[in-house]
Amino acid sequence: MSVSRPRGDAPRRNRTAAAGDRVFLFVVNAAVGLFVLVVALLFIELVAGSWPSLHKFGFKFLWTSQWNPVTQQFGALPLIYGTLVSSLVAIVLAGVVGILAATFLAEFAPRWLARPLGFVIELLAAVPSVVFGLWGLFVLAPLVRTVIGPALQKYLGFLPIFQGPISGVGMLTAGLVLSFMILPTVTAISREVIVAVGGDLREASMSLGATKWETVARVVLPASRAGIFGAIVLALGRALGETIATTMVIGNRPQIAASLFAPSYTLASVIANEFTEANGNVYISALIELGLILFIVSFVVNAIARLLLWVVLRTRS
Repeated sequence: MSVSRPRGDAPRRNRTAAAGDRVFLFVVNAAVGLFVLVVALLFIELVAGSWPSLHKFGFKFLWTSQWNPVTQQFGALPLIYGTLVSSLVAIVLAGVVGILAATFLAEFAPRWLARPLGFVIELLAAVPSVVFGLWGLFVLAPLVRTVIGPALQKYLGFLPIFQGPISGVGMLTAGLVLSFMILPTVTAISREVIVAVGGDLREASMSLGATKWETVARVVLPASRAGIFGAIVLALGRALGETIATTMVIGNRPQIAASLFAPSYTLASVIANEFTEANGNVYISALIELGLILFIVSFVVNAIARLLLWVVLRTRS
């Protein structure tokens, strides 16, 4: 026996569903708009706070090297240099090790070993940055001074980046600490991307006579290229903005030196070290302008990365 429904239920349900769709669309649009508004307000606040420094130094602030609070002369070039070089060292080391580790965990490690190893690597992401800083200061810096630095100078000392005295704290130690901090990001995301590659690609490659290594190198990794690139960009963003750990091991000296063993300074480290002691409108404004530069550098790096990714995918297609 069929049950007849009262007339008017279907149109009412349709109207209710349409109203729900409009509410949901409004909520998600509001969430996106709120995010854009926060970013815009942050940028405006940074520009307003750094206006006295912008007015006094102009664009000269970007390419002058003097950072002297006593004479109220400020230039951000050595700080930008320290930020970019330490992050570059970190992303090169973490990129190579992270991709290799992700490939091993996704393609070659047995399941009983892959899960605990992946858990241990991801656990590094939960370690506070100050712990990494202490470890870098008391373990890694002496190791760089007595073992790693002399070995690099012995075999690669003809390169300017491995010349000069080795004190332990410096650009290389900061890069090494940062690489350990961003390694979980590169490894975890890359592993998920590699695992997500379709099994039909692997089977097609194997059916044509390729070995496991050839399949991974020529099929799986190229198919995962976009995701791995995104993981590296995400890790680079964290390396650029890292503060406490870098401050503890980089040496905190605003200078530009070719050697990776020389002490240096980063944008975030200067802000963390000097903001509480800053006196004078121009000094405080110069520190806020460093934050503005870090904000813009992060945006530019991400924009360049997305542009490169778009070019790579377009060429591939």
